[in-house]
Amino acid sequence: MKVLVPVKRVVDYNVKVRVKSDGSGADLAGVKMSMNPFDEIAVEEAVRLKEKGVATEVVAVSCGVGACQETLRTALALGADRAILVETDAELQPLTVAKILKALVEKEAPGLVILGKQAIDDDCNQTGQMLAALADLPQATFASKVEVLEGKAKVTREVDGGLETVEVLLPAVVTTDLRLNEPRYVTLPNIMKAKKKPMETVKPADLGVDVTPRIKTLKVSEPPKRGAGVKVPDVATLVDKLKNEAKVI
Repeated sequence: MKVLVPVKRVVDYNVKVRVKSDGSGADLAGVKMSMNPFDEIAVEEAVRLKEKGVATEVVAVSCGVGACQETLRTALALGADRAILVETDAELQPLTVAKILKALVEKEAPGLVILGKQAIDDDCNQTGQMLAALADLPQATFASKVEVLEGKAKVTREVDGGLETVEVLLPAVVTTDLRLNEPRYVTLPNIMKAKKKPMETVKPADLGVDVTPRIKTLKVSEPPKRGAGVKVPDVATLVDKLKNEAKVI
């Protein structure tokens, strides 16, 4: 079984994001970038399936600028067998990415597509669901445990009330949650091996996908600064402030 793992290049989670002075977006100049943490969990799960003998090949794919090659090399160092870069300078939105992935699913015919439930930059949580709809595949989202056996995937997923276990027929789309696994550290020997693994570069036009943005960002602004806390002498004063100043009751 082939496993397709989409990965996204995002601002590193340790970096404090700053807004451009003109409010047109986030300032990415000189900012450390890394693989989206949820996608890293997806790569780890795919590699574990391969180590168990369930999967035969793990294919990592990323969409974006040429620098996304670094993210794909990280996926290769984690254990993916080969990589595909869909290179474009256009601003990619969830629906566009889902269409690109649909084209790759038709081309590669994977038995399982596993990706992070959301990216930490836009927090959309849409791509996996859109891909499942476009490709007419069953889906299991927010996976905290994945078992693959006899043409089916048994997925334990996190819901508001606790845990829910669903079973889907393969091929299917699975999106990962934080508690699915803990990704391994990338070792230097594996980084060196990753440099020799194959990486294919294609354009969206090669896949017949139009990447023209459908949504326009009008303005990006930082959240208001949090004010200092105050001490109140008694409950009556607290209630009064909540009612008349904060206006929350």
